[in-house]
Amino acid sequence: MSGRESRQLGRWGEEQAAGLLRGKGFQILEANWKCRFGELDLIAEDGAYLCFVEVKLRKNDAYGSPGAAVDWRKQEKLRAAAEVYLVQHPTKLQPRFDVVEIYAPQGARTAEPEILHWENAF
Repeated sequence: MSGRESRQLGRWGEEQAAGLLRGKGFQILEANWKCRFGELDLIAEDGAYLCFVEVKLRKNDAYGSPGAAVDWRKQEKLRAAAEVYLVQHPTKLQPRFDVVEIYAPQGARTAEPEILHWENAF
């Protein structure tokens, strides 16, 4: 898969995750928010929490679950980026880190991907 195809599949996965979150009553505030420490895939709020959502997509679990890719190094990058976001966008909402796992065997052609939302993942 080329870099372009991978980015397109990643965007598709983020759109799937955003749709799931909207269905649960979340408002998507930002998508692909970037700072010098990295990127936050989705930033969403539900009235009680400001969620920094990492989206991970896999065609299968041959190399482990998608969420397993959010290791301690990735978590540190996400925390650092979230701190920058919170300085720039103060809020009274409780911050939380969520992970959305997407299993899409046919990639973006998958009619019904399996989507799992892990609240307060780390």
